[in-house]
Amino acid sequence: MDVENIILDCDPGHDDAIALILAVYSSKINLLGVTTSAGNQKHSQTLRNAMSILTLMNEKTIPVASGNHTPLLRELISGVSMHGLTGLDGADLPIPNFAVQSLTAIELIAKLVSESEKKVTLVVTGPCTNIALFLTVYPNLKNHIKQLVIFGGAMGTGNWCPTTEFNFQADPEAAKIVMSSGLPIVLAPLNVGFEAQLLDKDKAKIHKVKNSVGKAVAGLIDFYGLSFNTHWDFKGLPLYDPCTIAWLIDPSKFVSQKCNVEVETQGIFTTGESVIDYHHITKRKPNANVLFHLDREWFANLIFEAVNSFD
Repeated sequence: MDVENIILDCDPGHDDAIALILAVYSSKINLLGVTTSAGNQKHSQTLRNAMSILTLMNEKTIPVASGNHTPLLRELISGVSMHGLTGLDGADLPIPNFAVQSLTAIELIAKLVSESEKKVTLVVTGPCTNIALFLTVYPNLKNHIKQLVIFGGAMGTGNWCPTTEFNFQADPEAAKIVMSSGLPIVLAPLNVGFEAQLLDKDKAKIHKVKNSVGKAVAGLIDFYGLSFNTHWDFKGLPLYDPCTIAWLIDPSKFVSQKCNVEVETQGIFTTGESVIDYHHITKRKPNANVLFHLDREWFANLIFEAVNSFD
């Protein structure tokens, strides 16, 4: 079995936390390190959240480093309205019991990809700022990157503004740099994220898990679901960010199409919008394999199996 070496760049965030749990759980993934950015909460809180989730799983050896405090050119917008004051409201998480790296996020990424015997996949579940900075500061390490797997953007919908997804809107300039990098990109937009739902029956199964991870995830999904119950008309609870890790575990469970994806940075109403050329109207070369659909039952069962696997 081929094992994927990854670095997870995230801004936990409830769905980031579950993506992190999936990455630690799967035997198909070797999590080399975790880097954090401001996004769903300020940088210091997302760092603590990532470390708390790793502590919850008794993972003390995976290096963690803090990255950007703000977007490249803009003021920080925060996902507090979705994720609460801590960024992970709903669960009583442990105090981190290991030390953060003295390196910055991009320094840690550079160190890990340089030391890896094979190319590394960068998984991005928050704003693209850290990755844009890494690619700009360390262009000589670009050939050490196998691919970028990103949750961001959307086609014809939005979750922050009518046509914009939060991660791309939080730092559209960084998203544009990353999408224009020339590296192989797998993009999981809101379209697939909206399908990645836990129904009531799936949430009930998680609530029956009695280990510490299960109890924490049960609390997280209960709180996270409050926002969707108020503002959205979903049958279940969509978990966006775990789509990235789920795709790495089994790409055959997804339907995708290669498209050209550009990021709007100048629009009055559309800054941060991803322009996905689904019908190849512009004739621009495709720069991303875009995920549009997934096997929901399989996805929900994967989340359950991951949560249930921890003693």
